[in-house]
Amino acid sequence: MIDETDARPVTQADDDGLKRSITGRLLFFYVLGDVLGSGIYVLIGLVAAAVGGAFWIAFAVGITIATITGLAYAELVTKYPKAAGAALYVNKAFGNRPLTFLITVCMLSASFAAAGSLATGFSSYFAQVWDMPPALLVTIVFILILAVVNFIGITESVVANMVMTFVEIAGLVIVVIIGIVYVAQGKADFGTLTQFDTGDQSPVFAVIAGVALAFFAMTGFENAANVAEETVEPSRTFPRALVGGMLAAGIIYVVVAVTAALVVPVGTLAESDAALLEVVKAGVLPVPVGIMTMLFAVIAMTAITNTTLVAVVTQSRILYGMSREDVVPGAFGRIHATRRSPWVALIFAAAVVCGLLLVGALLNRVGVGVDVVERLALVTVVFTLFIYALVIISALKLRGQEEREDVYHAPTPLLWIGILGNVLLLAYVVVDDPGSLWWCAGLLVLGGALFVAEKIFGHRGADPDETDPDRTDTDLSTSDTTTGV
Repeated sequence: MIDETDARPVTQADDDGLKRSITGRLLFFYVLGDVLGSGIYVLIGLVAAAVGGAFWIAFAVGITIATITGLAYAELVTKYPKAAGAALYVNKAFGNRPLTFLITVCMLSASFAAAGSLATGFSSYFAQVWDMPPALLVTIVFILILAVVNFIGITESVVANMVMTFVEIAGLVIVVIIGIVYVAQGKADFGTLTQFDTGDQSPVFAVIAGVALAFFAMTGFENAANVAEETVEPSRTFPRALVGGMLAAGIIYVVVAVTAALVVPVGTLAESDAALLEVVKAGVLPVPVGIMTMLFAVIAMTAITNTTLVAVVTQSRILYGMSREDVVPGAFGRIHATRRSPWVALIFAAAVVCGLLLVGALLNRVGVGVDVVERLALVTVVFTLFIYALVIISALKLRGQEEREDVYHAPTPLLWIGILGNVLLLAYVVVDDPGSLWWCAGLLVLGGALFVAEKIFGHRGADPDETDPDRTDTDLSTSDTTTGV
């Protein structure tokens, strides 16, 4: 899908912008890495429980809707090739500051919820290595450690991120190899792949429920918009690289889901907090199960750490950027004198995520049963679907504005299908799990409180003792060369 000519070394730069050096091939792998997140390590059991043996369909439908949304991003990126994203597009389309602020808060809230869900998934795999510490303690310590890593420096964070990406992909490759061996041994019952264990529920609604959960693993491609200014011939390379990367990730997800359904009984997957680990425990490979279990648990924890680290970086940078725009209190713009990290934003972000985890634990303690992984994943999906739908609407609304010959135009019928798909999924989640709206409302109220605090107390700016007058915004920029959730 990537033109061979895109591999040529190009180093030209715009006179007033960033250096354009990312070719189509590099962008393809950038997108692939962003989408191949750890969500499948955490949520595959929940998706299997919602659908049955045919749960691979949920991943296939989910990546289709996400890819259509990606077409809208591709159009907007080629029209506005700037290092920005949904907030820029919505602002261009509607020119409404409160709406732009809402989108930014939704992006921040989605990141908070995703980090909480992933941290809980991390504790499930951690229990396979050491089951002594309480799960809540593991999740909180996990978040705090990642905040410290990010505080030490963004360079260290990105390097760690890159290394963990290869480990993460290795885990999915192991699962695929297990599937190939299992089929080669003649043990696979392909009839399982068409079974819907939904009780009285319609298979259609079961698939929708599965897609709503699987969508958590489909996000991340929107990060590619942040490198638009550095992409060679974005109007030509961006659409193909974006769609190609997403389709490749979707194929991998479907193959992993098919493998899990063939190798492990769906009931076992549904009841497991670490479902992919059950595939490894099946003993298909000629390696002692104990060794494979320990190895895969470490790989899964590495994958989850990778994605959560990206979320922690994103949270602090959004808060930092919002403070620079006088939207939230200026304290969030404070930079540590030696580590050059937005330390106030990092502390606040870690506190919010830990607060979400504590609320989930408290609700369980008082008898209000809450699956923290599922609830926070659905909260993330609610915010994400809202953002995606508004981005597609923005693409349609901006048709006819700032048009050039090099602007990519996504097929209009597909964009309308994308809006319908995102809205239907959003409506389903809201109706099926109204409890998630309380969590969403709480995060939105928190964002609103920060906005009000800025309006009342005014923008104080960063502490002059903690900033460098020669510092540029690129000191805090991130190149998220790895996964989304």
